[in-house]
This record gives sequence, C-alpha cells and structure tokens, in this order.
Amino acid sequence: MSAKLISIVSPVYNESEGIAWFNDELCAALAKIKGYTYEVIYVNDGSNDATLTKLESLKGNSITSIKVIDLSRNFGKESALSAGIHESTGAAVLALDSDGQHPVGQIHAFLDKWTEGADVVVGVRESNQNEGIVKRHGSKLFYTLFNKITGTNLIPGSTDFRLLDRRVVDEFKKLEERNRITRGLIDWLGFRREYVQFHADERRFGTAGYTFKKLFELAVNTFVSLSAVPLFISGYLGILFMGIGLIAGLFILIEQVFLGDPMNLAITGSAMVSILITFLVGVILSAQGLIGLYLARLLDEGQRRPLYVIRTVTKNKS
Repeated sequence: MSAKLISIVSPVYNESEGIAWFNDELCAALAKIKGYTYEVIYVNDGSNDATLTKLESLKGNSITSIKVIDLSRNFGKESALSAGIHESTGAAVLALDSDGQHPVGQIHAFLDKWTEGADVVVGVRESNQNEGIVKRHGSKLFYTLFNKITGTNLIPGSTDFRLLDRRVVDEFKKLEERNRITRGLIDWLGFRREYVQFHADERRFGTAGYTFKKLFELAVNTFVSLSAVPLFISGYLGILFMGIGLIAGLFILIEQVFLGDPMNLAITGSAMVSILITFLVGVILSAQGLIGLYLARLLDEGQRRPLYVIRTVTKNKS
C-alpha cells in the first residue's frame, strides 16, 4: 500500500535569515512521522530580500519534496496561503507559518486527528512567548466581538496552523472572495472539526510582518467579509436616536403644552430644536440602515459562495 501524500503549505515573506533553519526543522519532524510522503510548498509573497534565492536552494529528503511558488509581488499572507492550498495535490493540506512559531513537532497530532476522522484540524494557541498586553487583550476582544457579530463560534486562539482534508480543499477552491480571511472561510465551510492545543514558540529570526496596523486591518476585513452586521450599525443607531427624540418630544408636548409645565422645567426653544434634530438624525440613520439591507444582499450575491456544501454522499444497498 503506497503512502499517502500530505501537502505542507507555508507562506514566506522576508524570511531569508531563518528559512533554511525552518526547512531543516520541518523536514526532520516529517521524517519521524511514518506512513506518509510530503510535498512542502513554500509561497514567496513578493519578498524584497534574499528569501527567493534561499528557497530555491532548499533540499528535502527521501520522503519530502520541495516546491517553491514565487508570486509576482506582495499580495498578502491570505492570498499567498490560498495560492499554496490551490497548488497542493496531497490527500490533506497542512498550513503553517515559516517563522518557527508554529511548532513542527505538533504535526503528528494533526495527522492523528485527521486519520481518526476529522476533516479540519485547527491549531489553537494556548500561549505565545513575548506577546504584549495590547495584542493579548486585543485578541480576546476580537474573538468576543467576532462571535457575537457573525453568529459563529470561533475558538479563541484559533490560528492558520490547521489541516484540511482534500474534500475541504476542493470546496475551498470554489470560494471566490478577493479580500479573504482564510481561516474564516474554512470555518464557514463547516465539516467535522477537531482541535490541537499548542504553545507558540518565540520567533528566532527577523521581525514579525504583522504590525498593529495590519492586525487591525485584518480584524476589520474579517468582520466585513464574514458579516453584514457593520452595514446595519447606522440603522441601529438611527432607531436609538429616533426613540430618544420621540420620547423626549412626547414628554415636552404633554408636560409643556397640555399640562402647562407643572414641573417648572421651562424648556427653551433651542432645546426643542435639538430634540427635533435628534429625531431627524435618527430618521436619516435608519434610512442608511435600510440601504445597508440591500447592500447586504448584493454582498451575499457578489461573494458567489456555494449555496450548500456536501461532505459525503452515501448510497444504501438495496
């Protein structure tokens, strides 16, 4: 029985200092896992240092081959990761970062979960060396807001360190979003899911490519691409302002006009105008929210995601 082929996909951007070390560590870890052969796909995401030269000089071993995909420019990690997944040919695809923070020693745990029947195996980061307070608490806030806004249950600490069965890869390749969040799209697909807890190692070489600005943009893109709720925020605010203006207006009408100001509030004309403006602002924001409803429908149609995803089809014997 021939060994199953597993594809390892790793986006690379300006990792010339450490990519040789990472490849040696990866190949050594794969050599310890028996019963498989491997294709390691490095996707050079428009690096502006010597990364491509280093990648082209990398060597595999008896069970591991190396493939290098060089993108024409820097398209971003999400696009680079998608390119690697699209070019993979293995029975399963495992994605991990090339900076050494995703421990290659845990790859066997992903494969074990896969052979036990999981279609998707997600690496969940329990801790991260030298992680700042802002990033740590910002991550917790992101997961809390994401789960509430999108209505999904994304496990805090979920990462791009994950394994996909070929069936999941085939469905993933049908998704056509351009501004994509890979892990979000994989979660949207569903399938049987298992988790592997890991401790993120310290980056050995270079500096992190994701600055706070890029992380913030990634979070915003995640909300926008996976949920239409941001479109409706103005509508929710409009309903709130309309309610405040209506209640305040009715109170003034009854207290000032019908009852003759028994509470001696002596509400001025400018205050009444302010309440009217609040009500009108609410009307305008509500109208924007209505427009948001139509834009949400256009968003759903423009993404062109499949109407449904079939995991398996079983024909019972008659």
